[in-house]
Amino acid sequence: MTSAYIHIPFCEHICFYCDFNKVFLEGQPVDEYIQALIQEIKLTKEVYPSSDTETIYIGGGTPTSLSARQLDVLLAGIRENLPFNEKNEFTVEANPGDLTLDKLRVLQSYGVNRLSMGVQSFDDRLLKKIGRKHTAQDVFDTMNLFDIADFQNVSIDLIFALPNQTMESFEDTLDKALSLNLPHYSLYSLILENKTMFYNWARQGRLHLPGIDVEGDMFERAIFRMTEAGRQQYEISNFSLPGKESKHNLVYWNNEHYYGFGAGASGYLGDRRYKNHGPIQHYLKPLRENRLPVINEEKLTLINHMEEEMFLGLRKLKGVSTRQFEKKFNQPFASVYGAITERLIKDNLLKQNGDYLSLTDKGLILGNDVFEKFLLSK
Repeated sequence: MTSAYIHIPFCEHICFYCDFNKVFLEGQPVDEYIQALIQEIKLTKEVYPSSDTETIYIGGGTPTSLSARQLDVLLAGIRENLPFNEKNEFTVEANPGDLTLDKLRVLQSYGVNRLSMGVQSFDDRLLKKIGRKHTAQDVFDTMNLFDIADFQNVSIDLIFALPNQTMESFEDTLDKALSLNLPHYSLYSLILENKTMFYNWARQGRLHLPGIDVEGDMFERAIFRMTEAGRQQYEISNFSLPGKESKHNLVYWNNEHYYGFGAGASGYLGDRRYKNHGPIQHYLKPLRENRLPVINEEKLTLINHMEEEMFLGLRKLKGVSTRQFEKKFNQPFASVYGAITERLIKDNLLKQNGDYLSLTDKGLILGNDVFEKFLLSK
């Protein structure tokens, strides 16, 4: 079984912090792109067939910036070419204000059973400052649509440590987010990504961000509030009711295989990681010639696989099973990572529970420093 990530690069508005592969929607060859995407799925399935698609995730960009008709064509093509059991997880990303009842009905008709919505904050002043075009009221209006359509499996993303954000503002966002009583929440600290407007403004001294201590306090507060509300932290940035974890994201953290379809998408099949052309016309050109739009690929070694198993798996609160590691790679865990894990346990960054290794509270805050220790090929 293989999962599938499908990328829709179109946005009606470009946010100041976003470095995902995206373009402004107006004037783009959206209909041709949808047909090319369906063609890419067909061509890939000829090389890498699968009997079922464990999860499907349509991200962006903003998938819900497509019209109801375009969504209908896209989803019909996906369902025709990717074998899928409707009991499996099928997620689409959405923005508040972009989703209409018509679009929601189209999604439901093709088996979409989970929505992930980019809310980021409930502070209208902050939303404007980070380049979002929706308001807090748009979020509540979209929630009303979900009620009308009886669509309950919804997750929202929030970002903290935003420019000039105070703990009081973040606490208010947590209050409003939890008042929605959703099964899943994702919380990320702001990262200044290269080539974004925020990155350039920070270099020019025009961006005033909370200090690292305030950021840490916000993260700790988020963990406390989510846990208190019965949303368990199952990955560094993700919280859910039991059984409502994102199965698609667990595919990544469990180091399992997935197709990557669309401009700029990445995939992981067999011993091969690959990435597609990002610019729209560069993506479309090979598909017009019935060729796959891959720009680069890497054949993974055993060491690469073991490294990824560790630094992806340790993002989960449950951690990594040493028994499963040995079964998967036919290598004694102690001979590969014994000395490293002993040192990290001594430094109170890792803990052991049975055959599981996981991050401590200190390790959660210093996650990237811990992950780096497992890179054998550095």
